[in-house]
Amino acid sequence: MAKMQLPIKLNNKKKSKIQKKLGKAPGTITYLGDRDDAVSTLDVIEYSQDTLEEYSPVNVETLLGEKSDKIKWINLIGLSDEGFIEKLGKVFQLNPLTLEDAVHTEQRPKIDEYETYIFGVFKMMYLDEEQRIVVEHVAITLLENELLVFQELKEDVFESVRQRLKGKLGRIRSRGADYLFFALLDAIIDNYFMVLESISMRMELLEEEVYQKPKPKTAQKIQELKKEVLRIRRYIAPVRELIGRLIDTEHPLITKDTKLFLRDALDHCVEINESLQIYREMVMSLTEMYMSNVSNKMNEVMKVLTIMASIFIPLTFIAGIYGMNFDNMPELHMENGYFVVLGVMFVILIIMLIYFKRKRWI
Repeated sequence: MAKMQLPIKLNNKKKSKIQKKLGKAPGTITYLGDRDDAVSTLDVIEYSQDTLEEYSPVNVETLLGEKSDKIKWINLIGLSDEGFIEKLGKVFQLNPLTLEDAVHTEQRPKIDEYETYIFGVFKMMYLDEEQRIVVEHVAITLLENELLVFQELKEDVFESVRQRLKGKLGRIRSRGADYLFFALLDAIIDNYFMVLESISMRMELLEEEVYQKPKPKTAQKIQELKKEVLRIRRYIAPVRELIGRLIDTEHPLITKDTKLFLRDALDHCVEINESLQIYREMVMSLTEMYMSNVSNKMNEVMKVLTIMASIFIPLTFIAGIYGMNFDNMPELHMENGYFVVLGVMFVILIIMLIYFKRKRWI
């Protein structure tokens, strides 16, 4: 007997990404993001303690010049041009596996150490004009006196670092490329706090809505927030372990002084992870609170209906008896029988209300 198979429907975009990757050798540069028409451009900031120069845009060939003692921050914007990425990788002699991860936008955060460079993948998060959370893939390669940054969009969280570079009073100008690597990583982590603050505000509003006026749409909002928290946690949680690896590494590109600053970033990551865990538990409890409040409101409605039914049952019984069409009922011929029955019904009503009140049912 043939086995029965259930039909499975896949999202076309997700399906095309998977098929694009299947069957290719490891190290094949394959862009898996949603911005296929992006044009790859290079921006360069070259600086020392006394000088700073910016070049934009820059050709790949200009990066083949002689090495200098100045620090270069090379920013690649747009990851869909696979040929451009491959040419850039040859200039810096990057492993094909590095380039593969640099354009793989679904790659989880990671740190890889090679003989001549350190490569890291992170998720950059910030809020757009509508206060929605934007997640952007960013890959950072630390070389000797050079820092190569791969990112999808021109918008990023590094503007504060650029401003510190332009000011001579900043610490970055007097230190090496490894400190610039820390500064960019620190900017990414600092923006995680902004994202968590946004999540916290949404959670407070939802909590108030659950307590006061829970609606069917409230459950949908809770579910969306739950997915958002889990997605953010998947992107942020590994960063703590990665910074710990950078602190413990013996790679010559990370100096002892920079490791001191990385410890501060590690403290921030611990705080962020603890907050994420709390938010995760709070979202779970919001669902339980919603179900409990809806159930309580339903119980209140049922309580009122039950009390009303209990009051009218004896009254309906009396009215039913005296509504029967029989002649042989002595009470029917009483002169004040109608008023006596109404009085009895009224007395029963008062007695039942007093009883319910003493029982605190009403």
